[in-house]
Amino acid sequence: MIRNVAGAVLALAGATAAVLSPFRAWYDGRHGRDYALDELFTGISGARADLWWSLLLPFALAALLTLVGLVLRSRLLVALAGLVVLGFTVLWMVRVGQYEGSLTVGGDGAGLGDGVANALGGGVLLLLGALVMSGRRRKRERREDRREDVGEAEEPRAYAPPAGPDPRATPVSDPYGAPAGDPREASSPGAYDPYDPYGSEPTRTFDVPGQGRDRGGEWDRGREPDQGPDQDGTGTGSGPR
Repeated sequence: MIRNVAGAVLALAGATAAVLSPFRAWYDGRHGRDYALDELFTGISGARADLWWSLLLPFALAALLTLVGLVLRSRLLVALAGLVVLGFTVLWMVRVGQYEGSLTVGGDGAGLGDGVANALGGGVLLLLGALVMSGRRRKRERREDRREDVGEAEEPRAYAPPAGPDPRATPVSDPYGAPAGDPREASSPGAYDPYDPYGSEPTRTFDVPGQGRDRGGEWDRGREPDQGPDQDGTGTGSGPR
């Protein structure tokens, strides 16, 4: 951002100096607007040129390129504007040197004037502005800056699993003497049957504690259990009387 601002200031100063240079003296008091544009290709003459067909035209186009380049943040357009200013100035110096026989610099207004210095300085400032500018940033760089501003967390890294056997695959023996492995596999005789969830083993019977005890708490092994009354109402059991 700072580089773009500094480059824009230099480019605007260079474009301004280049546009104002045709209104200053270029050689022997003759202004730059007096030189026709076609004389740079055919040869210098003493005729006075029209304003918009003079050296003002290429310098005005260079200023327009500078403005477009600053809006688009294009270093290429700004550098191209500087090359246009320097190119036409050097071409003019070559043609005037051929017409005059030599180029001189005098302090009394003879020879090269301050208009040429303004044009050369403006072209140099335009090139410096293009070098200072950072230009347009790429989409990838803008996207990365946007992620940093939002504070997006980095993607989690994939870590390698620890070396060694999987503890879930190794059977652990029961410290109380149970066999190693899955106890369900050791107790199950076969595959699970959804229609027989309790297994196919026969039903076992167990003695109920307390059955066959007498009132005193001892086992009554020789006595038979009491029998209910007969059909005639008299009981033959050995219950209490």
